[in-house]
Amino acid sequence: MGMPVACAYATVTFGHYENTTILMEFAPQLLYYRCYIDDIIGIWLPPDHNQTSVWNRFQDTLNNWGSLQWKCEAPSKKTVFLDLELELYNSSIRTRTFQKEMNLYLYIPPLSAHPPSCLKGLITGELRRYWLQNSHADFQEILCKFITRLTERGHTIDSLKPIFEQAARLIDRRQTHPENSTADNNNTIFLHRIYHPYGLGRNAVRRVYQQTLEPVLDYERMIVATARPPNLRDLLTRAHLTLPENTTIQSITDCIINNNTFGSNAI
Repeated sequence: MGMPVACAYATVTFGHYENTTILMEFAPQLLYYRCYIDDIIGIWLPPDHNQTSVWNRFQDTLNNWGSLQWKCEAPSKKTVFLDLELELYNSSIRTRTFQKEMNLYLYIPPLSAHPPSCLKGLITGELRRYWLQNSHADFQEILCKFITRLTERGHTIDSLKPIFEQAARLIDRRQTHPENSTADNNNTIFLHRIYHPYGLGRNAVRRVYQQTLEPVLDYERMIVATARPPNLRDLLTRAHLTLPENTTIQSITDCIINNNTFGSNAI
């Protein structure tokens, strides 16, 4: 928390501590170890002797850096990491999508002025994630919940059906022909515009392009890229800092270097 660089600074400094201390001292026990910002997952191999004391020493070593303390789960064959439930079963790892009970699932309502591609992208992305993370039975269960939550936000089955069918065909095609899933952007022209619900539609833009520019331009395809218009949050919340007038980043940097005001005393 705090300044934008705080997370990156903590990740870099703790990563150095991991490489020089944790991974070196507990290499025989850590078959797998990965850290994502403030979440760690690993596969722990208990030693032949003093299993409890070695595990406690590992936790103490984790917490021997900085003022914050890690909350560690006891070694188990089942756990939750980010959006996944993981379970060791015989010689394989079973996965299942994890969803918090307090999640309100405030998906885009049908009356929103978002571009239609936002809802299509949401459905395609969630459908692919659910398919990759779950068994067939779990996939059917979570898919029913997903559709129900969308209808509770105001969408109808008739409006959702073609989007789900298109997303399913797209995912199946990418799995069957992965070599065709990535197009060459060098042969693609992008027409970028701000979306408006009552503005010119994509089909109309494509027709104009086909009648005027396509015959004279050397591109294999054209994509109409839309961006949402500024909303109240953009207008009322400042997301960036501005320098005072007649001030540049170079002038501030030169002043600090020339006056030797950097270092630990300046932080």
